[in-house]
Amino acid sequence: MSYRTADSLPPVTLDDVRGAQKMLSGVARVTAMEGSRHLSQLVGAPVHLKCENLQRTGSFKLRGAYVRIAGLLPEERAAGVVAASAGNHAQGVALASSLLGVRSTVFMPKGAPLPKISATQDYGAEVRLHGQVVDETLAAAQEYAAETGAVFIHPFDHPDVIAGQGTVGLEILEQCPEVRTIVVGIGGGGLAAGIAMAVKSLRPDVRIVGVQAAGAAAYPASLAAGHPVAVDNPATMADGIKVGRPGDVPFRIIGDLVDEVRTVSEDELATALLLCLERAKLVVEPAGASPVAALLSDPGAFEGPVVAVLSGGNVDPVLLERVLRHGMAAQGRYLAVRLRLTDRPGALATLLGVLSVVDANVLDVSHVRTDPRLGLTEAEVELHLETKGPVHCVEVGQALRDAGYTVID
Repeated sequence: MSYRTADSLPPVTLDDVRGAQKMLSGVARVTAMEGSRHLSQLVGAPVHLKCENLQRTGSFKLRGAYVRIAGLLPEERAAGVVAASAGNHAQGVALASSLLGVRSTVFMPKGAPLPKISATQDYGAEVRLHGQVVDETLAAAQEYAAETGAVFIHPFDHPDVIAGQGTVGLEILEQCPEVRTIVVGIGGGGLAAGIAMAVKSLRPDVRIVGVQAAGAAAYPASLAAGHPVAVDNPATMADGIKVGRPGDVPFRIIGDLVDEVRTVSEDELATALLLCLERAKLVVEPAGASPVAALLSDPGAFEGPVVAVLSGGNVDPVLLERVLRHGMAAQGRYLAVRLRLTDRPGALATLLGVLSVVDANVLDVSHVRTDPRLGLTEAEVELHLETKGPVHCVEVGQALRDAGYTVID
């Protein structure tokens, strides 16, 4: 099977996005727009959250996948479709195919979280595990397409997919007509390109800001070079935007219509995810929290009203636990401390008494007595503590030192 290049594909237009919106009626949800009092106070203007984490399959991906598959010719549908994904696109393709009566095969990395594999299967796809990283999985899916004639459904690099994702932009304008800034995460670029095309066609005054994880930020260098540039070994917890190279089709649109692309750190992503959970009561994956991370990192840079697109909520529970602890640590609400004490009966109880006085909540204790670094009468203790912020962390450390303990940095 041959694949058309970006230059040979038709451009995406407002009419395409409007057509996609009609096609998705009764299929994709018109997701809620929730106000955030906390973020509004930080930004100094109204901030609204576009909750694509509450979309069917847990992310915006259903929109583009359905439009792409619905547009296939009868003989193409008969051949089935194939996709490669670590999670969100897999589930979108699986459900869209089931709704349209098309056979689907989805290649996923061997390390994909079990809940995402199970959900993809439950939506009706045959799942094949291949490779350790998405690039290997993608190559396997394309090879399968070439061998079987199945149509490869790209996660972002096709006009139909971009048109489907662009329906998020139309909904934003309908739900928040006074919007001045839209902030959206960018991986390959399909969602940002679709939103930018839809919104700028109707409201060129609206500022579109893209957000990438600093460890997987292919767009800043690509935009500076004027063509897609790959990032070697992208690294971020935000697997939904962990893409090493921009898509050719979305890159052209983003270069023309997106006003700015910002990057956020892993600490900022973790803090944003924690804020969404605690303040907005919304479960959001790290990629979906990236617009909130951008608002938190530089709240004065965004003219309101602001709409932050929460692109997905499919977070593995194991990752969620780690990210929440990381976010608490970044906010000074979680402290890990190692110290040495004399190994005698009652020593640990005395230590815990010191922590009780300064109101530090002990979450976990690890006690080591046999280590070449320790003296004959010494023991090492590692404590995981819940604290009340950076000032409290300093107070806890000082209280331990004042009590005569050796704190190991």
